[in-house]
Amino acid sequence: MKKVLFDLDGTLINSQEGITKGVQYALKEYLGIDEPDLDSLLCFIGPPLALMFAQKYHVPAEKIEPTVAKYREYYDSVGMKQCELYPGVKETLRRMHEKGYVIGLASSKPEWNCEQILENQGVACYFDYIVGASKGPERREKVLVLEEAFRRMDVKDRSEVVLIGDTKYDAIGAQKAGIDCIGVTFGFGTREELLEAGAVAVFDTIEEVEAYLDGIE
Repeated sequence: MKKVLFDLDGTLINSQEGITKGVQYALKEYLGIDEPDLDSLLCFIGPPLALMFAQKYHVPAEKIEPTVAKYREYYDSVGMKQCELYPGVKETLRRMHEKGYVIGLASSKPEWNCEQILENQGVACYFDYIVGASKGPERREKVLVLEEAFRRMDVKDRSEVVLIGDTKYDAIGAQKAGIDCIGVTFGFGTREELLEAGAVAVFDTIEEVEAYLDGIE
């Protein structure tokens, strides 16, 4: 296995504070909804924001994009700095880079944010490709991000590519795109939901993921 795609939130970085506070800000400033319980907003980490605003708060279609824009107002200036790499991530990425893996990012977060976060965390140098969502609704679903990653990476054989992710949305997106997903439990999903959604293996540390990938090359 030489081509590896990583999810970002919950897989490489703990982005809980920045995302939940951004959602809280959007709810208050645009919709007039006061949500003091940040833990109740953890469901926004992983899936497209538009989907969760519609599902959890029943935001009507015509207000979805303005609500997301209000979230971006907070996240782009403050929220994307409120994150940190999970233990072992930087060292693992460095080793995989040295071993010759083609390393890509495939995130439902806007691509500009992805690039900035990886730069801020000092790991952008280990990535051959950084692919995120579009600013508009054109490329927000995981499967669409993955398809764009395949295009940029010139993937001919999808059996050579694997996605590392932390939620069922990663596993479902990978399945739709025709690749395997390896789950991690230190993010925002559970072992059970990852396996149920089709993950081929689930691990508790990033080092275990690396060992698994080394074993199937």
